[in-house]
This record gives sequence, structure tokens and C-alpha cells, in this order.
Amino acid sequence: MTLLTVRFINKYPIFSSMVYEPAEDSYLIQEEVKKLARGRVLDMGTGSGILAETAAKSKKVKSVIGADIQKKTVDHCRKTIKNRKVKFVKSDLFSNIPKKNRFDTIIFNPPYLPEQKGETWELSTEVAGGKHGYEITERFLKDANSYLEPNGIMILLFSSITGKMKIDQLIAGLLMDAEEISRKNLAFEQLFVYRIKKSAFRKALEKRGVTKILPLTKGHRGLIHIGRWKNRKITIKSQRRDIDAKETVDNEVKQLRLLNRKGIGPKVIFSGKDYFAYSYIEGHFIKKWLERKETKKKDALIVIRRVFDQMFTMDQMGLNKEEMHHPLKHIIVQKNNRPVLLDFERCRPRDKVHNVTQFAQFMISGRMIPVLDRLKIRINLLEMLNRARKYSENKSIERFEDILDLVKS
Repeated sequence: MTLLTVRFINKYPIFSSMVYEPAEDSYLIQEEVKKLARGRVLDMGTGSGILAETAAKSKKVKSVIGADIQKKTVDHCRKTIKNRKVKFVKSDLFSNIPKKNRFDTIIFNPPYLPEQKGETWELSTEVAGGKHGYEITERFLKDANSYLEPNGIMILLFSSITGKMKIDQLIAGLLMDAEEISRKNLAFEQLFVYRIKKSAFRKALEKRGVTKILPLTKGHRGLIHIGRWKNRKITIKSQRRDIDAKETVDNEVKQLRLLNRKGIGPKVIFSGKDYFAYSYIEGHFIKKWLERKETKKKDALIVIRRVFDQMFTMDQMGLNKEEMHHPLKHIIVQKNNRPVLLDFERCRPRDKVHNVTQFAQFMISGRMIPVLDRLKIRINLLEMLNRARKYSENKSIERFEDILDLVKS
């Protein structure tokens, strides 16, 4: 990678005529490679080849591939390192590593400094890890799991300049577990070496055939990931461990399986303790969809009616969804004007349900009136309140149709 102190003293680090010479970072991670490398090994960003050669000397190692983006580096390593276990290839991270390959150990001593203006391509590939310094490491981590055996390990070096908290977030978001196994204090930074493995949850998902698992977002009670399953995109929701609320995801699965029979909610594909997978929902959140220039009045009325129909069905089932008075991120409108309800963590059987009345409240809220007005959909506020009150007293189909008639008119 780079000798950071040289970078700060001069404008650029010192390179040999062919490749960068090993420095403190190389020797720090080398000690861990000696202890941990086993089986089939990939040395990503091999540079001088010191780590690939070190791994090859271990009796626990069967074979080593050293990969580097620079052809001159690969040529140099092929000439100078003669160990029969080692093969060197030119590759921009995993771009030239066959997808069928799986490794027991993946080593990465990445470039990790923030980019500087005026750097040459050769220099930036040696020392710069991206605009902020962590981007190359992020790209590596996102792809590495596809090449790692279920019980394999990654040995990763990074710097405090990259940002320890950021690296920890990236690793956790990709459902991996990390352990700090070494560190070194230098004049301007700290170097860290992590041993990383797949979490039990990730291995469980991969055992079910899920691939390309990536973080999507964090909810109040759940973590959302996306992945590929049987050549289709899916969403995986799991229970957050850093909150007091428990079993909210298990409850959501239970309610969704009932609602799926009525065509409500995303289709549950499979589930386990504290997680479930469902079909990925492509579309726009309802308010954003209504605000689009392409959205016409007739389409808007269809979508609003379909949401109300689902609310009425849930009322008849005695299930209260909650949060429908403010469902900005609880309804996604797909193609063909199909609204899909999301987030059923708080959904419970209740004696008193108010799905229809909550959504009616949303329709006449201050944030929705100008949106609907643009579409020439005007709802009499006082009359809606009156009809919603009558519906709450008697949740009959007739009272429900009275509310819909008000929207249509």
C-alpha cells in the first residue's frame, strides 16, 4: 500500500522502478498472514507480492492467487516470485477473478488515503482509496463474500485515516463479523488489521440460496437488506439488536402471512427466527407518485381507492396496521397503479380498528391537500370528518362506500 509518513513529508511516496516497496502496513499484515492463511488464498492488490509469497510458504496453504490492477506489478511479481503455489493475474478487484472461484482466505491491504488533485492514475491506484479513502475498501467488501467459502476468513488492513467507524459500519451492514487482531501506532495514524468472517445470519441466508446481499436501509425496528434469490431481487428484513423492542419482525411475518391471503402486503418468500424475505417492491412512495407529472387524475383515484379497499379489508379482519394517518413510507405504488403496503411491525389484532379512518385523515391532511388539488381531486374536509365518524361507529360496507363516494366527487 503506502508508507504514510513519506506521503506527508513529500508530495508523493517513493516507489521502486517497478512497484511500491513494502512498508509498515505490509509487515503488520504479513505477521497475521503467517498465522491465519490457509487453504485457497486470494491476495487482492498484491503489490510487491510479499503477502502472496508469505501465504504460499505456509504448509496450511494449498494455492495462492495474487491480483493487482497494474500490469507492471503483475509482470514484476511473475518474474521475481517463483513459488509454484502462486499465480498472479491482472484484475481490478474481482473483475478478472472467475465467479466460480471460492477462497478460504482473502487478504487485502488496500490503498486508503483520500484522493488528491493532480495525482496520476498510477499514483492514485497505489495510495488513494477513493474520494474519502474508504471507497475501494467498500467495493472490495461488497464483492468479497461472493468469493469467500462459508467458513472462510478475510484479513483486512486499514488506517484511522480511512475511518475506523466507517469500516465497522460497512462490515456490519454486509452481515459480517470482525475482530481486531493487530494494530500499530505511527506518527500520523493508526493501522488496524481485522479478521472478518461471515455472520451466522449471512451464512443462513446463503444456505437458502441468497446471493449478493447488500444493506438497503435501517428502520425503527428492523434492518433491511436486498439480495438475489432464484434469479430475482428480494428484500430481507431482520430484527434490530440495538433497541429494546423484541420480536417485532416475527410478529410482522405472522400478520403478513394472513394478509397475503387477501393480496395485501409484500409476498413473504421464506422466514426464520427474527427475519423474513419478501419480494422486492419497485415503485414510488405514494406522495412522490402523486406528485409526478406523469400521474393523471384517473390513475390517482384508482390508487386511492385500492388503498382504501385494503384498509377496509384489514378493518374487517380486525387487524390494525397503525401509522396510516402518516403513511409516507408505508405505501409504494408500482406499475399498473398497484399500491403495496409496507411495514407491519406494529400490526396487531384489535377490538377497535381504524385503518380506514386513519387513511381518510391522511387524505385531508395539510400535506396532501395541495397534492390532490393539483390533480383536481378536492375532498370536502368537514364532510370527510363526518363520514369517517359515522364509519367508525358502524364499519359497514355502506358507510365505507360513503367515504369513497366523497373522494370520487
